[in-house]
Amino acid sequence: MTSTDFKDHFSQGSAGYVAHRPVYPKDLVDQLAAISPGHARALDCGCGNGQLSVLLAERFDRVDATDASAAQIAEAQAHPHVRYRAARAEESGLPDASVDLVTVAQAAHWLDLDAFYAEVRRVARPDAAIALITYGLWHVEGDVDPIIQHFYRRTVAPYWPPERRHVEDGYRSLPFPFRETSLPPMTINVDWRLEDVIGYVGTWSAVRAARQTLGVDPVDAFAAELAEHWGDPAVRRRVRWPLSLRVGHV
Repeated sequence: MTSTDFKDHFSQGSAGYVAHRPVYPKDLVDQLAAISPGHARALDCGCGNGQLSVLLAERFDRVDATDASAAQIAEAQAHPHVRYRAARAEESGLPDASVDLVTVAQAAHWLDLDAFYAEVRRVARPDAAIALITYGLWHVEGDVDPIIQHFYRRTVAPYWPPERRHVEDGYRSLPFPFRETSLPPMTINVDWRLEDVIGYVGTWSAVRAARQTLGVDPVDAFAAELAEHWGDPAVRRRVRWPLSLRVGHV
């Protein structure tokens, strides 16, 4: 498999991904740092625009952040302790036994896991931590939530790639051949305006697939219906994504 042979659902919308994706909670990084054998180096695979990478850099001396999409890397958030590189997770290019923590946030379901896990074992220090992180199901406070759930579960449901099922089951169906541990429950919480919610939905791979198939943008009708129930579009509502984690030691 070559470096460009991957399912690229996100390069086309990389700028929107930066603007509209939620940020991981700081507690996640604190918990991962606590179970890592050291804090010299972390590897963040499938890093996208570096949302988790820059948080890891607050607890690790160096973060190597890789993504197979050069477009995503081009949009990544600069940080003095983060080194970004366009590379597949299965071919990190790092030295043997050099990493205290390996993370994959919202991307493990796209990987060749056998090859990725072999790479993890190669680059991991003894007892290094590994974390597969995902968020899928989300809820918005108030009477707008049924509209959002209908759009997700009905309108664009046929257009999600098959790998989406792994996100919805919290990665429980993915193989995880490591000594597994658990972390306390964590949730991404944001207070979003109407435009933030619409912008986030526009980053979904299912929405892009629906646009191409239908020749119309399903977000238009969704946004109009949502606006009717939202009220003042500047009003912020609490949005929640429970995190699902597979965490262990190599």
